[in-house]
Amino acid sequence: MYHDDHNPPQFHAEYQGHQALIAIESGEVLEGRLPSKALKLVREWAKEHQEELMADWQLAIQLKPLQRIAGADND
Repeated sequence: MYHDDHNPPQFHAEYQGHQALIAIESGEVLEGRLPSKALKLVREWAKEHQEELMADWQLAIQLKPLQRIAGADND
């Protein structure tokens, strides 16, 4: 997620050289592409962390520091 992102609320996902922009609320791929297995994992992760993602979205539009959310690979 970046401070200059625009609506709808979204986050960026990367997997083995693939990149996608994912809508927080729906899990829809807004731009880019991920392999189907990776996209499934990202969507599951986003659903589990939807509240945290939306909280970070609010921080981002206020140009405030974002809170770290552990990735699907627990980093």
